[in-house]
Amino acid sequence: VEKNFDEQLEYMLTAMIGAAEIGPDGEVFFNRPLGDQRFLEPNSGLYWQISGEGHENFSSRSLWDMSLAVRGKGFDRNVHFYDSSQFPDEPLRVIERSIMLPGSDTSWWFTVAASRAELDAQVVRIRSILAWSFAILGFGLFLMAVAQTWYGLGPLRRVRLAIQRMRATGANRVTEPLPTEVQPLVQELNALLAHSERQAEEARTHAGNLAHALKTPLTVVTNAASANASDLSETVLRESVVMRRQIDHHLARARAVGRRVIGQARANVYDSAEAVQRAVTRLYEQTRFDLAGSRAAVVAVERQDLDELLGNLIENAAKYGGGSVFVTIDPTPDAELCSIVVEDDGAGIPRDERARIFKRGARLDTDKP
Repeated sequence: VEKNFDEQLEYMLTAMIGAAEIGPDGEVFFNRPLGDQRFLEPNSGLYWQISGEGHENFSSRSLWDMSLAVRGKGFDRNVHFYDSSQFPDEPLRVIERSIMLPGSDTSWWFTVAASRAELDAQVVRIRSILAWSFAILGFGLFLMAVAQTWYGLGPLRRVRLAIQRMRATGANRVTEPLPTEVQPLVQELNALLAHSERQAEEARTHAGNLAHALKTPLTVVTNAASANASDLSETVLRESVVMRRQIDHHLARARAVGRRVIGQARANVYDSAEAVQRAVTRLYEQTRFDLAGSRAAVVAVERQDLDELLGNLIENAAKYGGGSVFVTIDPTPDAELCSIVVEDDGAGIPRDERARIFKRGARLDTDKP
């Protein structure tokens, strides 16, 4: 806006210079009237003035009894723009230029001034328009974001309602039709529900199997106690061994199922080995233990299962070794596998006996408890 305003002032200044001539008396005059009627109306807000050293100011009728203060110094032919507060109630925008007119040795200063009121009003008006435009645009974008969020989250709300209905009606699957966008989520949810059902069914099966396995030994013990049998103590001990074997068997199966379904289990190998080493050291105080390797190695195993595994290996090495046990934890560079090496300085296992030690309940040395 201000640039356009300055261009209009420069156009008027150029018209003044083009119409200016030097008269016989050496004073400047216009050979044709300027086109803007406001130059003829007193205090109209648009003024011009021509001044030269040693000459009276030649000014527009709109200045009436006032004159414009010229800031220019010397002669440079350049156009100068500036704001002036010369008139207390009327801030001005001023353009000046010095010209040497033909037939005169005087440097004449041509000045055009216009009230900034119109310019400032236009700036305020444009700023107001921009402010309202941005406010409306921002409000519109906010409404669009709210609408988009509401519409975009609509399928998830339908999933939530479907889960609520499933819980209220006792259904075990989300079966109602839902938008394509959430079908993968619904499929995974149904798969999770099926997985939970299988776990619950397996738990019921294990509990039933354990109850059935304990029923016969308990019946035998009960009958022996009711009959005051002479071999009651032997019967209780014998059937207790049977019940313990059944309990251990079903606990082992339950742990195996737990390892299969709990894929998110994590355990730090070094921490587990260190804890086992402290416990075994109390039993075998004369044995020297060395633990080395990565402290950050993590495996997808429950901590108690890892403790049991390492406990069996480390205790076995301490029991049958020659007094030294070495445990090395070595994860692979890609962190997919972790090698745990438990070594001792004992006599070792004969090659032809190594396959037998992996059989359930097998022992090579029966002399030690």
